[in-house]
Order: sequence, then structure tokens, then C-alpha cells
Amino acid sequence: MENQYNYVTKLDVKYAHLEKMDIPQMIADCKDKWYNETLTEVNDSVVRIGIVEGEYHWHKHDNDDEFFFVLEGQLLIDLEDRTIELNPHQGCTITKGVMHRPRAPKKTVMLMVETSAIQPTGD
Repeated sequence: MENQYNYVTKLDVKYAHLEKMDIPQMIADCKDKWYNETLTEVNDSVVRIGIVEGEYHWHKHDNDDEFFFVLEGQLLIDLEDRTIELNPHQGCTITKGVMHRPRAPKKTVMLMVETSAIQPTGD
């Protein structure tokens, strides 16, 4: 499903438990405008890094909540009735079933925590 969008989404876990992650190097190496990579698995959930700029599409996850935490930049999460603005060191959980559209007006780095079964592009 990711192929219909111009996003790079890597669902395989990149780092095993007890393996050190070099996030600044990942950010420096990233050349894509919308890049998601699964960093690690924690119980039944995964932690992903998003290095993004521009807009994602409107979507929802019927069975899964989704947590966003901004490290750098600014993430705007459009909902049907308002927009949530997240700046560095701010986070928000989007409740399952809620239509939303993440967008980043400038290069933004965020962490996402979600179930390992989630379809990132939505249901």
C-alpha cells in the first residue's frame, strides 16, 4: 500500500534490544522528504522515527492509537475540527478511529509509538 504514496516506510525492526541507536546520524543520512523507519520493538509496540517535511494524507487507524513526539522542527496534526501543533519536546496521542493528517512545514524529526500491527498509511 505504501507504493501509492511518495513515502519511504521501513517496517522491519532496525535495532535489536541492547543495541545502541545513532539518531543524529540517521537524520544526517536521510535524503527523503517523508521517511519512517522502525527503530525497535517494545513488547507488542514499535518505536519509529519519522524524518518528514510536507504533508501526509488524511487517514485513520480503526484499531490502533498512535503517539507522536517531536524531537526537532514542528508537526501539525490536522483533525476534522482543529489542528494540533507540536513543537520540540511536545507529544500527543491520536485515538484510534480519529481521522488525521500529519504535516510538517519544515524538516521535522519525531518519534512514534504504535502497535507493531498498525498499517502506517491507515485502514
